[in-house]
Amino acid sequence: MRTIDLNADLGEGYGPWTMGDDAAMLDIVSSANVACGGHASDPDTMARTLGLARARGVVTGAHPSYPDKEGFGRRRLPATPDEIERFVAAQVGALIAIGRLVGQPVSYVKPHGALGNVAAAEAPVAAAIVRAVRAIDPGLAILAISGTALETVARAEGLATYSEIFADRGYTPAGQLVPRAEPGAMITDAGVASDRLLAFLDSGDMPTVGGAPVRLAADSVCIHGDSDHAVAMARHIRDSFRARGLAIAPFMGS
Repeated sequence: MRTIDLNADLGEGYGPWTMGDDAAMLDIVSSANVACGGHASDPDTMARTLGLARARGVVTGAHPSYPDKEGFGRRRLPATPDEIERFVAAQVGALIAIGRLVGQPVSYVKPHGALGNVAAAEAPVAAAIVRAVRAIDPGLAILAISGTALETVARAEGLATYSEIFADRGYTPAGQLVPRAEPGAMITDAGVASDRLLAFLDSGDMPTVGGAPVRLAADSVCIHGDSDHAVAMARHIRDSFRARGLAIAPFMGS
């Protein structure tokens, strides 16, 4: 049976503030990208999220970002590649340490928000992230947006690299995500999202906004966990995949 991973960005609360329903999402997804202090989270939130994932057998990865809680990591900050290397190492290392406390390993790294978008387009930023990951543990994998600089650099440097597509984001003809402020950036209808994904998995061609489809690969499908409709969309996508005969399983072994 063909398998596909569903992942979500989770642990994005901070102190007494919560964002999304992590427990409900962890009942659906097979991998979780856990915020590690850059755009959100704190030690208690990391521990709680990793503990919930451990109880459900969900594989976890680190979700580092620009250090920008006020902007939720969605703004590009003026940081050099060396600075990016250091703050990525600090965030990933923090999550690994909390994971050891609660008995949940961190298996991969997926950059969040603006950092992920910049790493998708700019090889020096992608290389900084890869250097940080390799320095911490060369056994960590990279989960990269399909067809991007991060995917290319990580593979060239010998890290285990997996490709990701998005359930709820529009694509440009260049294979990049449509910026959130532009029309077509977000897909909020669960039926539209699942139909698009199933068509993509059959063909390998992803529809784009204002252009021809782009050829992508997918080891994992991301559903953002911070929207009001996230759980309902994730459940609908999971059920539509199962109805098509696709099994939901992590892209990495547990």
